Amino acid sequence: MIRNLIFDLGDVIIPIDLTAPIRNFAIMADVSEEEVRALWKQHDFINHYETGLIDDSAFRVHVRQLLKNDAWADEVIDTAWNTVLLDLPVERIERIKELKKEYRLFLLSNTSPIHIRRVNQVLAGMGQPTLEELFERVFYSYDVQLAKPSPAIYNHVLAEVGINAEETAFFDDNAANITAAKALGIQAVHVQPPKTILDYLQDM
Repeated sequence: MIRNLIFDLGDVIIPIDLTAPIRNFAIMADVSEEEVRALWKQHDFINHYETGLIDDSAFRVHVRQLLKNDAWADEVIDTAWNTVLLDLPVERIERIKELKKEYRLFLLSNTSPIHIRRVNQVLAGMGQPTLEELFERVFYSYDVQLAKPSPAIYNHVLAEVGINAEETAFFDDNAANITAAKALGIQAVHVQPPKTILDYLQDM
């Protein structure tokens, strides 16, 4: 019997476009998208940011240095970084609120503080609860300094909230994350377009 539901955030709750920040930074810096992508990969600072090894300020410093523009204000960088986030379908939030009556709900996301602040701003603008209010517990990669698909992050969540893997369903759009969760006995569900999370929650 499933008693617990763990949700990924990007492309599960909120649609995302992973190419948008690269595209916007390339336009701002007047360089090619390929150059920006290569710099991201070479310096790996985004992974460091999302696992809490560097903070917001250090992240912005890296962006300014790599793209050679010290004049960009924090807000300019944050806005470009947040273009990854697309419109949030309110019906997904409403469905999650309904599920709270029957299940323990958790959020597990590889993400950054800038993104989480923006998602919560969007939710507030919609008259909806924040992520921290919507779920019993939220687990952000930058807080726990672990990231999916490492088995350690799943074990951390299970231990922290005292739940059993076999009684837990996990919804994620990334195949590697699904494989890792299944290996631990979690009932992992791969959310794939054209279906949305609502399709996978119909029978719950």
